[in-house]
Amino acid sequence: MLFEIEVSTREKFQIVDITSEVQTLVYRSGVKHGIVIVFVRHTTTGLLINEAESGLLQDIRAQMKELVPKGAGYAHDLIDSNAHAHLRATLFLNPEVVVPIDGAELQLGTWQRILFIELDGPRRRKIQVMVCPCSEFPGE
Repeated sequence: MLFEIEVSTREKFQIVDITSEVQTLVYRSGVKHGIVIVFVRHTTTGLLINEAESGLLQDIRAQMKELVPKGAGYAHDLIDSNAHAHLRATLFLNPEVVVPIDGAELQLGTWQRILFIELDGPRRRKIQVMVCPCSEFPGE
């Protein structure tokens, strides 16, 4: 079952916790056991699973900016001045995450959250969420 989440970012670089929205879609799907695939169709965004603690999010942002600075003479900047956003997405993020579902609940660790990272905002972004059922027991 395919769903979509729309996120309107307000900042150039923004981290948005979408875990609750994904969990709501799992409930709505009626799937009790399976996997959920969360996918972004944008090349200057990405996903990761980690803590949403504010200090860690600040550190992630700072390290990405330090390791891939804006305006460092990238060839793509001759076409569109957002090469840093493409490179950060390529080096640090994924276009998808996969999370198991058991008892209609996301099987994330205690501190794990699904984080959407905007690297070239502000923009309106669409995130696809595919909820896939699996049998609870092999052979069912």
